[in-house]
Amino acid sequence: MQKIQQQNRIRGGLYGLLIGDALGVPYEFHSADEIPTYPEIEMTPPEGFPRAHRSVLPGTWSDDGAQALCLLDSLTECGRFCLKDFSDRLLAWYEEGKWAVDGEVFDVGIQTGEALTAYRSGLEPRKCGILRPDGKGNGALMRTLPLALWHGGTDRELVLAAHDQCRITHGNPCNQVCCALYCLAARYLAAGQECAPALAEAVRVLRELYREMPDHEKELEWSVRPEQPWQGKGSGYVVDCLRSAFMILARAESYEEAVKQAVMLGDDTDTTACVAGGLAGIVYGEDGIPVRWLKALRGREVVEELLIRAFGN
Repeated sequence: MQKIQQQNRIRGGLYGLLIGDALGVPYEFHSADEIPTYPEIEMTPPEGFPRAHRSVLPGTWSDDGAQALCLLDSLTECGRFCLKDFSDRLLAWYEEGKWAVDGEVFDVGIQTGEALTAYRSGLEPRKCGILRPDGKGNGALMRTLPLALWHGGTDRELVLAAHDQCRITHGNPCNQVCCALYCLAARYLAAGQECAPALAEAVRVLRELYREMPDHEKELEWSVRPEQPWQGKGSGYVVDCLRSAFMILARAESYEEAVKQAVMLGDDTDTTACVAGGLAGIVYGEDGIPVRWLKALRGREVVEELLIRAFGN
């Protein structure tokens, strides 16, 4: 892996997430055989393609990016992960469009909408995410990367924070495990490790920590199944989304290739490209993201302001 400055990796991670999300938005809900060819995949799809979210302008991130920005905003303001503050910011996104481009909220997951509606009605956040006890969508995984980019504590502290950020909307232990594994992998990639060693180290550390957490250990071994090759289909199931991102990261040779491969899987294109794009952005840095996509990203000025508050110049 080429030597990339830490700040470049951090910025690459956040922009990689947002641009992957925005790139995938118009292709969502289409099967793989309906997706345009690799060279045709751009922020603006080829003429005649039946875009999802037709009223949304090209270069707009969706709920994925907005919730990730809510998380980074909360971490920056509180100096730690605070579930109450984060939940308040998610509710502000849901009701007022906080961190959504133009303040327009679209493509809200059913489980997320139910959980935030319950939170608005007074249910404590730790209970909101288990209103659907078996809910295993990727709605918490898509937003968790800022935690890994920002967190300066131990691996255990990062894992526990990754668990906690799930609780407001996706409290099932399976979601917590996927977010923890993703955050550890992102941390090791940001430190300059190659893909395969970073993923292997993330699994090793998580197994060690989960000796004291049998429910989470079970989900890691029987749902995520890290001993099996990383393969995925680009669906909204949190395990498949995680596996898809790891699969793509292992075989892609550039940021552009990673997010385009994610879109080509079809189905949940924005979230797969968001989750894979965040990791690819870390690996290749901000300098590895195509300039045309950085320029096309709407709302970039508020991202710059947040990056400065969170990480300095």
